[in-house]
Amino acid sequence: MAGNETLNLMVCRKMSAVGLLASFSFVSLLTYGYLSWGTADGSSQNTQSQEDTSISKPHIIFILVDDQGYRDIGYHGSEIRTPTLDRLAAQGVKLENYYVQPICSPSRSQFITGKYQIHTGLQHSIIRPTQANCLPLNNMTLPQKLKNSGYSTHMIGKWHLGFYRKECMPTQRGFDTFFGYLLGSGDYYSHYKCDSPRMCGYDFYENDKAAWEYDKKMYSTYMYTQKVEQILISHNPKKPLFLYLAFQAVHTPLQVPMHYVERYRSITNIHRRRYAAMVTCLDEAINNVTRALKKYGYYNNSILIYSSDNGGQPKAGGSNWPLRGTKGSYWEGGIRAVGFVHSPLLKKRGSVCRKLLHITDWYPTLVTLADGQLDEEFHLDGFDVWETISEGRHSPRKDILHNIDPLYTKARNGSWEAGFMIWNTAIQAAIRVGPWKLLTGNPGYSDWVPPQAFTSVALSRWHSERVSLDIGQSVWLFNITADPYERIDLSSKYPKVVKQLLKKLAQYNKTAVPVRYPPRDPRSNPRLNGGVWGPWYKDNRRQSKPGAKHFVKTYIKKKQ
Repeated sequence: MAGNETLNLMVCRKMSAVGLLASFSFVSLLTYGYLSWGTADGSSQNTQSQEDTSISKPHIIFILVDDQGYRDIGYHGSEIRTPTLDRLAAQGVKLENYYVQPICSPSRSQFITGKYQIHTGLQHSIIRPTQANCLPLNNMTLPQKLKNSGYSTHMIGKWHLGFYRKECMPTQRGFDTFFGYLLGSGDYYSHYKCDSPRMCGYDFYENDKAAWEYDKKMYSTYMYTQKVEQILISHNPKKPLFLYLAFQAVHTPLQVPMHYVERYRSITNIHRRRYAAMVTCLDEAINNVTRALKKYGYYNNSILIYSSDNGGQPKAGGSNWPLRGTKGSYWEGGIRAVGFVHSPLLKKRGSVCRKLLHITDWYPTLVTLADGQLDEEFHLDGFDVWETISEGRHSPRKDILHNIDPLYTKARNGSWEAGFMIWNTAIQAAIRVGPWKLLTGNPGYSDWVPPQAFTSVALSRWHSERVSLDIGQSVWLFNITADPYERIDLSSKYPKVVKQLLKKLAQYNKTAVPVRYPPRDPRSNPRLNGGVWGPWYKDNRRQSKPGAKHFVKTYIKKKQ
């Protein structure tokens, strides 16, 4: 490794920025490994003088990581080393009351549309690779809005918003370029993914075409970071740039170059050890991204936003401790995210924001920063929270609808009676209003899982935190401000608050659109598409027609 790093430095010193890009070949990248850019402390030797500080529209870099748990960052007390993330967060604004969705597609859809799941039809589960389903085409996306404001828009990494028809692809939804994969997960080197034993295919794209040349070439975290540099070199920093960098890490499979794993020999749980190594590799990648922003003249007029898409999965090495629950649940461990903003444009740098924020808020916030127009007919659920983050002002957000999922497994003893004849508590739903959080139905896995509690052999815990949900209970109430770990259920003590939040749920439900969750389509099999996961649906009817007969009505009607 030391020889390779020395060689990298020699190459960087001898080549100009343009020459570096022209000289890069995939073989040389693979041979030299993970290049570091700029000086050792992350500063730039030649860029700040090049930057035109008169540009009014900021460069926007949104980094979304996959399945990083609340505790899996240094400044939350983790044993995982994340010096870059810790530094960027400390110099920016840490978001400590920031929420996302508990699984992948919903978080990504809410970021790119500024709308709750109930308003896009994606209330249930994720978008499956075999479904004729995608983010509804009638939604104006964030990159489309930014393009209208003069931005160049680029996406790198995980899409997971559907691809059954070509109109669903990232380059058709507002991105000038796309370099990444379409499904929810896959091999970090080969980019193959099996949805079932006889449904396997290659999943890596450059724009709208499968990029076979990247098969088994390089670890995806390396590859995505180097793609960032290529974009930054080729773009004019005097023109506004939107870069959506959706890393594959740290989602399963737990794959990472072995020299990162060796740094965590002290961790006995093999899943946690590999997961920690993946986070550290990710941290180094983001260090290289920030160095490149400085090196090529973007940094002084940039806003870098970092967010996880949902909570961590302890069985796969993640940790949300001391929060309750895991990825896939509506407990805090599933939906409270790691997040921060780093930018020279922040007015109160080095601060902590504890105001209520949600992933839908990025859409109106970023469009406003880009001098774009927020049309009333969009009916956004997000708020412009830039002054809240940058200046410490009050948040315009007072509540969050975490979700209403009418298709999820019903709570065994939920009923209209338990919901005061306002709401059927068998339905999975969660809402936050001020300090109060209400959950109904089956909220998902509810344990508090201590760090490294899972061994590689069997499930074990080093102190008793396992809880079994009372089968007779289908509604919970917590004061999250006073009890962020959800240890004290207050539903029986404050029935008036429960009623108020149930009414709020019912009001939101009246605005819900039908659920989009069609059955498997056999035409999606990659074997019928040249071995590639990609668009397969061909229909000459209007775009709103395909899959319509499979929509499920979401409105929950009170029994007569």
